[in-house]
Amino acid sequence: MSQNTILLIGASRGLGYAMAAEFLKRGWRVVGTVQGTRRTELHDLADRNPQLEIETVDITEPAQIAALRDRLTGRSFDILFSNAGTADKNQNQTIGEVSTEEFVHVMTTNALGPMRVIETLQDLVPADGLIGIMSSGQGSISQNDNGGHEVYRGSKSALNQYMRSYAARHANGQRALALIAPGWVRTELGGPDAPLGIEDSIPAVVDTLLAKRGRPGLEYLDRKGQTVPW
Repeated sequence: MSQNTILLIGASRGLGYAMAAEFLKRGWRVVGTVQGTRRTELHDLADRNPQLEIETVDITEPAQIAALRDRLTGRSFDILFSNAGTADKNQNQTIGEVSTEEFVHVMTTNALGPMRVIETLQDLVPADGLIGIMSSGQGSISQNDNGGHEVYRGSKSALNQYMRSYAARHANGQRALALIAPGWVRTELGGPDAPLGIEDSIPAVVDTLLAKRGRPGLEYLDRKGQTVPW
């Protein structure tokens, strides 16, 4: 059998880096992307592991996504997973207070960019492969009982909606499609007050992705594989 391979978009730090390390630990080959030329933790990991390749892409730049696709021509990936994302600078501001520039930045990075990645790179994944995106429990509309984090919430809800549209357009396909809510995790993005450590989240996330393989259609799942309400 050939070695399983994942194309992991947004793997330079935090949850993406932890996913790269976890897949390597499980014997997978990983192609992980970083943004720009700055050296990252992922480069250090690649120095120690020949099963890790590094590519560069900024998901807010369509030309860079297309260039990545060109560089990967002829490759095949069992899983394509987009982890790249961001949060607004002041998550306490309401939707009426956020600047247009900040709103566009968050929405482009969290909703438009990941879907452009999927649309552009989908043919690198075989018909029975898996395509996934890192969403958030805050993207759930029905579970929004407390408000807060309005711009970030809205971007993840938009991402979920766009992925549902994508799934509807590919309803007759055999690919497994997944939106993953990893939980609130202590990372640079999640902040120091988050209740979960990376070690509490990412091994379970990888378990859930691997269990989803071979199960066609879209599911919105938490790290433990439980369905998150839309």
